[in-house]
Amino acid sequence: MKLYTRGGDKGRTGIIGGRRDKDDVRVEAYGTIDELNAFTGRAVSLLDNEMFPEIVNELINIQHELFDCGSDLANVKKDAVFKVKPEMTSFLEERIDEYIVEAPELERFILPGGSTAASDIHICRTIARRSERVTASLMKVEPINDEVFKYLNRLSDYFFAIARVINHRLQVADVEYERSAIVFRSKNRKNK
Repeated sequence: MKLYTRGGDKGRTGIIGGRRDKDDVRVEAYGTIDELNAFTGRAVSLLDNEMFPEIVNELINIQHELFDCGSDLANVKKDAVFKVKPEMTSFLEERIDEYIVEAPELERFILPGGSTAASDIHICRTIARRSERVTASLMKVEPINDEVFKYLNRLSDYFFAIARVINHRLQVADVEYERSAIVFRSKNRKNK
């Protein structure tokens, strides 16, 4: 198998069901998801599997799901069968709800950082947000599998939640944004 085809030497690339310019918004959308997948793999490599077994397994599964997202966005066939399903987003929501309880309550905005592993997860979070923005641009001009957009939206929240859990388990404090007002109110505080 040859790794190169020379098919893209004139600035076009093959997608499922056609060809597009390499700077087409569709290509940018699934390319950004590919970038996110690579950074997710890096994040997995930094996590201690004994301390974070469920997070490691979830992130590896997310890498497969990101490939599904990219595949769905690269598919322009009229009879396309999409891979990203609502239950993938529902799973992220369930995990977010569990991780939010594990991490200390927030009152203020935090800076991306803390431990090296959490910092890498914050990079994933920001790339997920960029993926979401590019996919939103694509949705304005062409139909897509809407589940991909929903998944990317929830995925950035998931990354935020696990970054905080990783810091918490490593006993590294989140870094509060110094000029932040109290923006998150706990249920306990409201009742006082």
